[in-house]
Order: sequence, then C-alpha cells, then structure tokens
Amino acid sequence: MATFRLAGVDVPRIGLGTNRLTTAPEHVEFVREAVAAGVRHIDSAHLYTGGDSERAIGEALRGIREDLLVATKGGYRAGEGRPEVLRGQIEQSLRSLRIDAISLYYLHRVDPETPVEESLGEIKAHVERGAIRHVGISEVSVEQIERARVVVDIAAVQNRYNVAERGHDGVVDFCEREGIAFVPFFPLSGGGPEVAAAARRLGVPEHVVKLAWLLRRSPVILPIPGTLSIEHLRENLAAPELDPGAL
Repeated sequence: MATFRLAGVDVPRIGLGTNRLTTAPEHVEFVREAVAAGVRHIDSAHLYTGGDSERAIGEALRGIREDLLVATKGGYRAGEGRPEVLRGQIEQSLRSLRIDAISLYYLHRVDPETPVEESLGEIKAHVERGAIRHVGISEVSVEQIERARVVVDIAAVQNRYNVAERGHDGVVDFCEREGIAFVPFFPLSGGGPEVAAAARRLGVPEHVVKLAWLLRRSPVILPIPGTLSIEHLRENLAAPELDPGAL
C-alpha cells in the first residue's frame, strides 16, 4: 500500500477521523480494531466529543504506539488562539492521550482575536521543549500558510475539501509544490450522478469513490474519513486501489 511520510511516520494515505468517538468500551475497542486493520494516522481534536475522543484514543493505544501517528488540534473558538489558552489545551491533550509528545499538533483555526504569529509562537515553544514534534494549521489560505511558515515549519494543512467542495484547489496545489500534507476534512461530503455511476462501475459504495477521487487529485492528499464501523473502515482502506475516473 502506498504511504506518505507525515510528521516523521510513514502512514497509509487513508487515516481515521474521530470527531464522534467517545469513551464507550465499544469505541475504545474500535480504535484497536482500526489499528489492527492497518490504520496508522488517527486525527482528533481537543474539542471533539468534549474531550472524550482524545481520552478514548489514549486508552485504546496504551502499549501499541510504535508506528502510529496521532494528530490533534487546539484553538478552535474565538479567543482560544491566545497563548495561555492554547497552553492549557495542549497540556490537557497530552494528559488525555497519555503521551509525552504530540506527533502532529494543528492550530485548529486562526483566531480572529489573536495574530496567528502569537498562536503559533506558543505551539513552537512546545516544539522546542519536546512536547510537540510537528505542526499543522487548519482552514487556511495560501497567504496564511506562508505567514505561518515564517514562525514554524508546517507539516500539514487541514482544510474542508471534497469532490463537491473544491474551493481550496489553490491550497492543494500549493501544498503539493511545497511537499506539505493536505488533510481534507469532510472528505465524504457531496456526490452526484458521476459519483453514483463510478460506484456502480467499480462495484463499491459511493464513499469509497469519493476517497479514491481525492487520492487521485494530488499525491499529498491524506483523507481522514470518520467512521465507527470496522466494515466501513476496511472499505475506506481499499480506496487507494481504485481509479474513479473523471468526476
């Protein structure tokens, strides 16, 4: 299976989003099953399910961290990009995930009340002390990425992008030129007759066609579809083998 080197780890190009994950025992077990099925890139955030997503991942992955990349995010709401707020969220994420260092940490949103340089300066301080290894930024323009890179190296960009919503085409192309991972959120939104026709032709569900299209769009795209079904997860992991054609 083709891999991409993200934040120092070679990961399959399909990861796992966890914005519905809770600490219910069946969800914790699902994360373990996902890793056993081949997932190596798990994406979370400080705010997902009130912090349960990170806590469930921390519980599930005790003792099996070696070639896994767990990414998380902080600073989503207005005012949360202030250094002191981000500091508290980073420390909470470390505790919830039960780790000493976060492999990939995103600034979840550029705070309208705080210059992005200040927010990223706090994240960079955690990089320098070894609590964060690599940095990402989410829902941004090319201009914002360039501003961010003045402060700290940017390993990944996470924007809303899918077969129906292609407003960030320019960001995808920029990331490809610069060797930055582009991690689309809501990768399964949209559809239409072309997607349905490709799904019939290939004999797969429509969500797999949407993932296959993203993978063909650029070699730096790493979708993170969310699911709590091991069957759906295995379907998603098969997407790199498909050619959906033009959509």
